[in-house]
Amino acid sequence: MRIGELAKAAESDVDTIRYYEKIGILPKPARTDGNYRHYGEQHTERLRFVRRCRSLDMTLDEIRVLLQFRDAPDADCAEVNNLLDEHIGHVSARIAALTHLEKELRSLRRQCRSVQRAKDCGILVEIGKNTSASAPAKNKAAKRHITGTH
Repeated sequence: MRIGELAKAAESDVDTIRYYEKIGILPKPARTDGNYRHYGEQHTERLRFVRRCRSLDMTLDEIRVLLQFRDAPDADCAEVNNLLDEHIGHVSARIAALTHLEKELRSLRRQCRSVQRAKDCGILVEIGKNTSASAPAKNKAAKRHITGTH
């Protein structure tokens, strides 16, 4: 199948497929005489696996590790378990940070209950204060996780 067919079969984007090939997540496909990419069912299965990992908010580095084990079915999966345990820790840390953020936003919202002049807006006044002490502490697991790679 061609790249457009693969994209449709795996519910993906053509540019994403090209990117995954470029970084080695997807193997390079065979080429036709006209130099078109020619994908097989193994590409569809792999791309679906990657998309499922991404839906679990895994980084590309985490996915690479899982793919190494998927490509070596007789290998011991202890590292897979460790990877998932670490990922669960990252998710828990993010949930805690988002919970803290929600509380902070709700507290800000309580600063201004009625419409008034902007100069008297409790939200704007509170945001303008030094808030470095209100930033949540980051745990070790969160520090190891690469922010912004999802």
